[in-house]
Amino acid sequence: MRQTTLIYNPLAGPATLAAPINLVADFWRTQGWQVSIQPTQFAGHATELAKAAATAGQSLVLAAGGDGTLREAANGLAGTETALGLLPVGTGNSFAKELQMPLPTRWDKHKLLQAADALAGGRVQRIDLGMMGNGEQRNGCYWVLWAGVGADGFLVDNLEPRPKWSKKLGTAGYAAQGLAVAPKMPSIQTKVEVDGRIFEDEYLLALVSNCRRYAGGEVVLSPNARLDDGLFEVWLFRGSGVARILQSLIKVKLGRHLEDEMITMVNGRRVTIHTTPTMPAQADGERAGYSPLTCEIKPGALRLLVPNTAPSDLFSLPGETLSMMNAKC
Repeated sequence: MRQTTLIYNPLAGPATLAAPINLVADFWRTQGWQVSIQPTQFAGHATELAKAAATAGQSLVLAAGGDGTLREAANGLAGTETALGLLPVGTGNSFAKELQMPLPTRWDKHKLLQAADALAGGRVQRIDLGMMGNGEQRNGCYWVLWAGVGADGFLVDNLEPRPKWSKKLGTAGYAAQGLAVAPKMPSIQTKVEVDGRIFEDEYLLALVSNCRRYAGGEVVLSPNARLDDGLFEVWLFRGSGVARILQSLIKVKLGRHLEDEMITMVNGRRVTIHTTPTMPAQADGERAGYSPLTCEIKPGALRLLVPNTAPSDLFSLPGETLSMMNAKC
């Protein structure tokens, strides 16, 4: 039997999904896998558990949680041959929306079994990861989706960890909290270097993106991005103030941001962001120290088990089926 570790964050998401997690484990056992369920107990625990699974020679790790759990598990598996499969039980589940996975809710928890089935019928693809450094303790850590300095980092720094009432409301709870603290954000003078090119202005957000969706997966920011093309999409949102933040979000939601002269997008492999004043940074929706922030892309750093629901044009290169991966082990 093939062995897999199912890492489960019991604090993730608006609903308690402990019982469906056991059903998911049973599902994978029927697929010929020996499954060990490992709940996380502290920040960074998913990284330790994933690294231990890779060291033990396991070919697959399943991570049940939100985007933060995904990032932690990816840090434990980056550069190894162990693949990572995501089971969405978080609040935002941005990456699961990117992969168009079934999303469990408080009223339909068994969609987690549908997500497991989609993974079992999926393919293993190599995806790029971002690596950040800013002189903080997170220096040298990987991230999967995006890293940013400005409005998003400010909100994460002020809102996380979120109270239970906000998690239960999901995206609406986050939006309500965000509107309350957004007026406190200062104007930011920002200098961004992308592969030697300099951009300097008053930016309310400098975002380094490695995927298509943003804001908890609610908007498509980079419609043509691919997860394995070796390039970041660097988004620079000019302006300041709550009104401009809302205008930008509306334009992105409507898909009109590509025509907005206040919004700039450039591709690159290495990005450095300096701000005045010093501002909090975020990576995959978690605190990530403060500016200055440097991000460098690491092509093909992670093997990802991609569900059969994912858009085919998310990738430039072909993947391999789970059965093909098993045959090599």
